[in-house]
Amino acid sequence: MPATRSRRIAVLDAPSNLGLRPPTPSTVPGCAKAPGALRDHRLLSRLNAVDAGCLTPPRFDASQWRPGDGVGQAKAIAEYTRRLADRVERLWQERRFPLVLGGDCSILLGPALAARRRTERDRQDRGLVFIDAHSDFRHPGNSQYVGAAAAEELALATGRGQPDLTDIGGLRPYVDTDHLVVLGLRADDPHRVELEASGVAMRTVPALRANGVGRSAEWALDSLGEVATFWLHVDTDVLDPSVMPAVDGPAPGGISLGELSQIITTCAADDRCAGMDLTVFDPDYDPDGAYAKALTDLLVEALQ
Repeated sequence: MPATRSRRIAVLDAPSNLGLRPPTPSTVPGCAKAPGALRDHRLLSRLNAVDAGCLTPPRFDASQWRPGDGVGQAKAIAEYTRRLADRVERLWQERRFPLVLGGDCSILLGPALAARRRTERDRQDRGLVFIDAHSDFRHPGNSQYVGAAAAEELALATGRGQPDLTDIGGLRPYVDTDHLVVLGLRADDPHRVELEASGVAMRTVPALRANGVGRSAEWALDSLGEVATFWLHVDTDVLDPSVMPAVDGPAPGGISLGELSQIITTCAADDRCAGMDLTVFDPDYDPDGAYAKALTDLLVEALQ
């Protein structure tokens, strides 16, 4: 039985913008509005999902950050990561399938930490299927400076970066690269070669399509190796801007709504899938709600 049918979906809002830089000095990113926009299109009722509430983030304040300071708002992100991990673990204890609605990509650290806590207890490996237009693998070893955790969360989750974010609870790394698969990356990503050299299984958009989207999703599941469970991370910017421009960092050369739906369906139907997060949809770029509706329809199609 597919994971999303054997365990009822629980929708948890994680409207954190803490991992992003402000669009202008006087504004904040709009990704925090995404959960509300999706709820407005009846996401929960259409999925027959449990309402797991909202984990309110700390105040967004990037005013004091300067290049060279490390990851911006790191203390707040670490606090939020711990609290989000607690909430995800609670949903697992209730035998729910968490669908965590971001917010920016730094929220991935919460489920990743929750999974690592479980591994610490039962010594069973956990994996991650990472669907994203960008590698989000920037870290002090490959860049002059870091700053925005939403462009660095995969590096942080795999133990690369400052200890207050990479080693919460002494559990570094949260994700083992032997059990990590990346899908949807653009071929010109600046950190693609480093990821491949780290042994990460990967298919860029051209490779994903050349091998067939459905077969590529099955390949991703096989490439996780021997894991008890895995988490599914979906950054909305994996979609091509022609069908989904309402994201924080649009990147040409992405996949279609139907292709993403097929990948999510295949991954979520695997009994090992422990949950999913969705990030970086920005309603500020969706004035009439059309893209929120399209994204809601996609999730309902993929997860029902």
